[in-house]
Amino acid sequence: MKIDLHCHTSLSDGSLGIEDVIAQAKRTGIDFLSITDHDTLASFSRANILGERYGVKIMQGVEMSAWDKERNQKVHILCYAPKKPDRLEGLCLKCCEIRKSCSKEMIENVMKRFPITEESVLKHATGSKSLFKQHIMRALIDYGYALEFYGELNDELFNLKNGTCLVEREYPDVKFVLELIKSARGVSVMAHPVQYDNIELLEELASEGKIDGVEVYHYTADENARKRLLEIAQKYDLIVTGGSDFHGLYNAQPTYLGSNLTTKENLDRIIKLSNKRASV
Repeated sequence: MKIDLHCHTSLSDGSLGIEDVIAQAKRTGIDFLSITDHDTLASFSRANILGERYGVKIMQGVEMSAWDKERNQKVHILCYAPKKPDRLEGLCLKCCEIRKSCSKEMIENVMKRFPITEESVLKHATGSKSLFKQHIMRALIDYGYALEFYGELNDELFNLKNGTCLVEREYPDVKFVLELIKSARGVSVMAHPVQYDNIELLEELASEGKIDGVEVYHYTADENARKRLLEIAQKYDLIVTGGSDFHGLYNAQPTYLGSNLTTKENLDRIIKLSNKRASV
């Protein structure tokens, strides 16, 4: 069984729509898929219908934006199979507003350096619940200032450490986000801990029993990192997941659906835990 529990559509920062993603999942032999758009659960109803049509089982998911206040850094939390998803809607809206505010300021910063318009960025975000750096880069590519999304110009403008046009603000506290996921009867998994240097936070949350799982199999984690994450997962009995983190055209490196996978055993653990919380 092929199970990919992390991918994105044009509802957030993916380049393909829901149907294109599910049709491609079918073509690549994926049996079970979770669309985890950033801070929105809007894909699920349509994805569920299309999943039935294409013969791909769909698990409801969302990638929540959060903040590690102690270390002053971003962290992403995947939420799976929430039985009361309406409890997450307010937080999703708040996070989308924070992201839009940051993106609008980044567009203004970019426009001071390049003669592009806000409209040239917004047209690429049609259908998305927010604005993303990829939409800004696409406008810059349209007008010939770059040839690729993750090349030299992107690094200069949006590097996480010293990007000249990057704007970041605090998202809701990670522990609050985890509590809300639990109240929504969902299962929490830390997404790509290597990408945002969250391994220390992961161990802290796991030791306190605040998080249910960790995404080990992700393209940002090399073999040494995966070994370390598996050790933490074993120590604290965490669910272990994997996913492609597919964004289509907007991926940082060539990444296809099914390039990283979750085992059936861990999928069953997610379902079992979600059902257990629903009965409380």
